[in-house]
Amino acid sequence: MPSNLKKSAERVQNALDELGFKLNVVELPSSTRTAQEAADTIGCTVSQIAKSLIFKGKSSQKPILIMTSGTNRVNEKSMKEIMGEKLEKADADFVLEHTGFVIGGIPPIGHKNPITTFIDEDLMQYEEIWAAAGTPNAVFKLTPAILKEITKGTIICIK
Repeated sequence: MPSNLKKSAERVQNALDELGFKLNVVELPSSTRTAQEAADTIGCTVSQIAKSLIFKGKSSQKPILIMTSGTNRVNEKSMKEIMGEKLEKADADFVLEHTGFVIGGIPPIGHKNPITTFIDEDLMQYEEIWAAAGTPNAVFKLTPAILKEITKGTIICIK
């Protein structure tokens, strides 16, 4: 069945389909690049946006995906205790190389290679959340339980 989705968004939809979930990627007319833009476009709270942040381990240079509630910031000091190494911000080239997606549209799944994932415990309080789906205006709705299942992520306090 032909898709009207952009190639990156279609890749996310295919990954969702392969996992057996009936979740639909939608491309919106407005940007969802930031959590605030996404919430405004979707009509949900900023806290219901599951931000996908890619870091890299300072010594291992491995990518780390942190899915955080849209209103929260990652406490890198507490992440060091969890990870056993300092985190560094990943630049756009590193993100694209390891995920296959551009910053502003990083989905929780469909990456080039498996990525160690951590999920903000604050996301677990919502019935539904929204995640990026491969482009700066593509998203999909899911539950926190599905997010945990599809990413094999570890739920932690990121604040």
